Amino acid sequence: METLVSSPLQMKPQATAPAVDLANDLARGRAAPRRLSILGATGSIGRSTADVIAAAPGRFAVEAVVGGRDAKALAAMARELGAACATLADPAGYAELADLLSGSGVEVAAGPQAVVEAALRPADMLVAAISGAAGVAPTHAALAAGRMIALANKECLVCAGAAFMATARRAGARLLPMDSEHNAIHQALGGADPATVEKMILTASGGPFRTWTREAIDAATPAQALAHPKWSMGPKISVDSASLMNKGLELIEAHFLFGVEAARLDVLVHPQSIVHGLVSFADGAVTAGMAHPDMKTPIAHCLGWPERIAAPVRRLDLAELGALTFERADLARFPALGLAMAALARGGGLPTILNAANEVAVAYFLEGRIGFRDIAAGVEATCEAMERAGEAREPQSVEEALAVDHIARERARGLLEARPNSGKVRV
Repeated sequence: METLVSSPLQMKPQATAPAVDLANDLARGRAAPRRLSILGATGSIGRSTADVIAAAPGRFAVEAVVGGRDAKALAAMARELGAACATLADPAGYAELADLLSGSGVEVAAGPQAVVEAALRPADMLVAAISGAAGVAPTHAALAAGRMIALANKECLVCAGAAFMATARRAGARLLPMDSEHNAIHQALGGADPATVEKMILTASGGPFRTWTREAIDAATPAQALAHPKWSMGPKISVDSASLMNKGLELIEAHFLFGVEAARLDVLVHPQSIVHGLVSFADGAVTAGMAHPDMKTPIAHCLGWPERIAAPVRRLDLAELGALTFERADLARFPALGLAMAALARGGGLPTILNAANEVAVAYFLEGRIGFRDIAAGVEATCEAMERAGEAREPQSVEEALAVDHIARERARGLLEARPNSGKVRV
């Protein structure tokens, strides 16, 4: 696939071998495997990445795998992938991880600084799949070092988008979108200049509450919010999908990835989750990125880029599907999406604040401390409070973004804990 003509996704030209020559070289053992480091290796994206690697023997080697707290899962992943290094974000897990990998030859480390060091180990590509703001610092460090980034962490661009894109330009680094929607848009652009685009449209499945009344959604429990009809994801992302905040964060991410302003970005609810993104051009043509709802498809696209590699996924049969349907998102029932759209349109530090407040609110909801309706309410209150206080200026660096993120989390906690029903929500 050709690279984009005038998008921030391409920061410098890179010479590549023709697909046939590369395949022949790999078969003869002449071409070195692409070396990968995987942040978030024990999550759903990390596990799917391991499946794609296993389906393409000889194409990839793994330098580092990074996990959060689960030493047992990370040790198993390190052995499975033959990683040179395994790192836990939680330093308390170091002893267990070291014991599990004793005699394996795998280097072991733990702690936030060790995660950054793992991201900087020699690799051709970093898979950035740590969920939340915890992924911002290590991903940015790798970007600044000129690494190619396969980005599956929304918060990097939502929290510090301007700083990330400026770093990518300075370092001549490349960002490849691994989220299914942004990957679909990347492919649907087909190398076209984003200036010729009238609209970029991200699709949403609608989540578990697509047909629910507003009253039923407001009273939803964590178990109901986690029951996604199409995707198997972590708890935080599943709740974001249920509220449609996930789609709002993706709009902000698309703004930075493709250099397209808010007015040319939109969302459609598409319950079949077959069309992941659409691009409408100035001449009236519309192209779509389509695949079964399986993250291994965009992962394979990124890992093999600019070549195509086989992915262990179900093939799409449109005749079997028969029909695809689309509908507008209902902002009255899903106010979180409207809040994200407003934050993008108003700009400044609001996307950073929105993301931080949402992470806090979702955690409180999953703990049963607030109701589902309180997620959007808490995010809105935090954005308004910080805007009134003059604390919503756009961060000029990743450090500034993380400082705003910290303040927003503290504000969100205070506002949520002051709500009348805080701590009295059914689970």
